[in-house]
Amino acid sequence: MRLEAITWERLTDALAERAMETKADDGSPWLRIAVDGAPAAHPGVPAEALADALQLRGRSVLTVGTGGFLRPASLRYEYGRHDPDSYFDGWFDTGALWREVFGPVEAGGTGRVLPDLWDPATDRATRSARVELPPGGVLLVHGPFLFGHWFPFDLTVHLRLSPAALRRRTDEGEQWTLPAFERYEREVGPAETADVLVRADDPRHPAWALRQS
Repeated sequence: MRLEAITWERLTDALAERAMETKADDGSPWLRIAVDGAPAAHPGVPAEALADALQLRGRSVLTVGTGGFLRPASLRYEYGRHDPDSYFDGWFDTGALWREVFGPVEAGGTGRVLPDLWDPATDRATRSARVELPPGGVLLVHGPFLFGHWFPFDLTVHLRLSPAALRRRTDEGEQWTLPAFERYEREVGPAETADVLVRADDPRHPAWALRQS
C-alpha cells in the first residue's frame, strides 16, 4: 500500500468517517473496530481520539484495552517473566475476550460488555460492572496482537513501527518482548491484514494507507 503523510487530527476524522460508513459483516447492530499496535505505539491514544470523534457524530462508544484481559501471573509467567513466546500467545485471555467482549456484540447478543476482567497490578479480578452498549454503538478495542484470533472486527487499524523504531521506542525493561513482535509480523502479517495501515515511526509525522477491497 502507498502511504501518504497525514496529521493525527485528519487521520482521526478520516477513520471516524470510514467507521460511520461501515456496516457489521454479520448483521450485528454494533460495529467492532480494532486499533492494533505494540505498546510502544500507544494504540490507546488514537483509539480514545477516535472514540471522541465518533461520539461527536452521535455514536455511543465503548473502548476496551486488552491490558484489562491479561491472564493471571501464574499463567503469564509459567515459563519465566521474560519469555517472548508466552507474551505472544499466552499473556492475553483471548477466550475471555471472545466470551465477555465480542460475544455480547455479535448478532443476537445482549450488548452488555465487560470492560475489563483482570488487574495485573493486584493480580486479582477487577469485578467491574458490565457496560450496556446500545444498538448502533461502537466497540473499540485496542492493544497488541489483535489479529490472527478471528475476532469479528468490522474495521481494523494497525499502527506499524519499523523494527528500528520499535526497538528505539520500547522501554529498556521491555526489550525482551521484541521477538514476539517479530513473530507477529512473520506469522500474522498485520500490515497486510489491516483495513487501515498507519506508519507511526515518528509520532509527530504519521502516514497512512487504506487497503483496497
